[in-house]
Amino acid sequence: MAIALQQAIEVGKYLVTQRLLGRKKFPLILMLEPLFRCNLACSGCGKIQHPKEILKQHLTPEECFAAVEECGAPVVSIPGGEPLLHPQIVEIVKGLIERRKFIYLCTNGLLLEKYLNRFQPSPYLTLSVHLDGLQEQHDRCVDREGVFDIALQAIRAAKAKGFRVTTNTTVFEGADPQEMQKFFDFLATLNIDGMMISPGYSYAWAPDRDHFLKREQTRALFREILAPFNAGQKAWNFNHNPLFLDFLLGEKDYDCTPWGSPSYSVLGWQKPCYLLNEGYYQSFQELLDNTDWDQYGHRSGNPKCADCMVHCGYEPTAAVDALDPKNMGRSFGSLFGMAR
Repeated sequence: MAIALQQAIEVGKYLVTQRLLGRKKFPLILMLEPLFRCNLACSGCGKIQHPKEILKQHLTPEECFAAVEECGAPVVSIPGGEPLLHPQIVEIVKGLIERRKFIYLCTNGLLLEKYLNRFQPSPYLTLSVHLDGLQEQHDRCVDREGVFDIALQAIRAAKAKGFRVTTNTTVFEGADPQEMQKFFDFLATLNIDGMMISPGYSYAWAPDRDHFLKREQTRALFREILAPFNAGQKAWNFNHNPLFLDFLLGEKDYDCTPWGSPSYSVLGWQKPCYLLNEGYYQSFQELLDNTDWDQYGHRSGNPKCADCMVHCGYEPTAAVDALDPKNMGRSFGSLFGMAR
């Protein structure tokens, strides 16, 4: 079971509450970026392209807690940069667990094994390790040899200590479907708690913008990659609502809900999402009230959004769609492996 039952129930209650309150725009996952600094320089990432004075900054635990309280989302993803470089990351994680937030601590794995004794396994904590393929593919993506092996050792150590562990994979243009299938088969041998996948999207700060997928490329590629899964030949454990996978395959025509995954960092609340470099607001309410949301998403006609199918914009859409009575059975059944 990829998404823990406790998390699924709490998130479901949250979604129903928002609907009963008549709210149309509300956050589901807060992307809390306590720093942009990283110990890798991946060509598909734009975070470390910030000026040096920005890279030296980090959020305090108090600033993190205030953002979480202000936003109110039940799930908190902690990307970066590399969050394990933050001098107070243990305090931040502990404080979020105390606030009963479901945390995905995203890491490239280089420092993870060193930190395992400083964290405690918890149903509220999932370690999300970045892996973009098997050894050769992943090390090429992160532009450093040996990273795959270090991350793999950290995953095994974390599972041995009782932590929930998922992987996080970005699929780029040119990916070989058979190699990705072998990769998913390999991950299944690690006894991890789920796999997250998302198509790469060309955003302004990324050094390499030539290997991101166009919209129809995304659908065609994921149809090929997931063909054995859809045919029932593979039981890969995806950490996604099955409706989001339908969207990647072109079976659902969703629009983006960027307010569903707001991003908060040392610069403030990014508008409208972390993929677009359009400035920041100082409060979450300003982000909600002052953003012209009709100007974003595939249906808006905004060329910056034309090809984006990234999970941060569309997973919240799928989560809301799961409340439709015709989708409830399938979404709930997927928690127990009873539905594709």
